[in-house]
Amino acid sequence: MKKFTKKIEDFICANCGTRVVGNGYTNHCPKCLYSKHVDNNPGDRLSTCGGMMKPISIETTTDGFIITHKCEKCGKIIRQHSAPDDDVNTIISVSSNQDFIFGK
Repeated sequence: MKKFTKKIEDFICANCGTRVVGNGYTNHCPKCLYSKHVDNNPGDRLSTCGGMMKPISIETTTDGFIITHKCEKCGKIIRQHSAPDDDVNTIISVSSNQDFIFGK
């Protein structure tokens, strides 16, 4: 079974209102890093949850960052790679915020 479906979609961030231009791999807002729980597998748009995915932690990697999101509705946790256009100040804020570090 295919685990990833490339889907190019533009969207308005439901958290901060930023207009986001998708590239087929875009899965979160580059300004606030929030996402929306719409997939069971990346790009399939089969989740019926629809909850907001809050960025709860940031990990550094050799080629960027991993953002961990937690659904505010159902509690699902997913990890996603950062994108080149993600706001560095927001990444720093999430990574240094004690509430995010402890997953509250």
